[in-house]
Amino acid sequence: MRYYLYVSGAKLDMLYEQIPPKLLKRLAVEAKVDLKVLSVSVQSPRAEASAYDRLDIVEAYLEREFDVSWMTEPRPWFRGDLGLRIAGYGSPAGPTFMTGREGDTVVALIGSGHHLIGQRTAPDTIQAAFSNLPSLFRLVQDHAEANGLAPNEDEALDQVLRFSRSLTVPPVFSEFLARRLLSGTVTGQDGRELQVVVGTPLYVAMADEDQGQGRGA
Repeated sequence: MRYYLYVSGAKLDMLYEQIPPKLLKRLAVEAKVDLKVLSVSVQSPRAEASAYDRLDIVEAYLEREFDVSWMTEPRPWFRGDLGLRIAGYGSPAGPTFMTGREGDTVVALIGSGHHLIGQRTAPDTIQAAFSNLPSLFRLVQDHAEANGLAPNEDEALDQVLRFSRSLTVPPVFSEFLARRLLSGTVTGQDGRELQVVVGTPLYVAMADEDQGQGRGA
């Protein structure tokens, strides 16, 4: 069982609806979802599976059909175990920013605060999809244009690193599965080269730090 901190209902619905019916049934078996509550017939398609059943199936689908990597070598979909500092509680209509570091890799996960558990709000109050166009990158662009510069990925990654360093909330050791948005190398304050990985999470859940050690090896 997982204790979820964040589940993107928008990503979950989008991905789940794209799984072919025949494959959906096989994935349900692999994910140990009760087939009695999973209808894949034309008359009643998929409707009765719970959000967490669907999440298990989508996760199994991504593992089967995509090359899901570890966060230190991120491919389009990547996993991680990390102490995450989380900003965004208190503003469900705004973005959430979760960040942590392992060695020379800094991970930043950006999504909509609406998807934080305990932050639910009516869908019609959401003004932006922060997973698709994070407000952080818009700020980088505005700053660059105001100074007569052409915004680029390096500036965005540097801004992510600066914001990550500014967070002082206690970290929560977490496991996550995310879609990569951007990655690259930035020089840190101490002169070391850091890999910055920016993604948007499908889910983030609390994890046991002892169990998390060595998963990326």
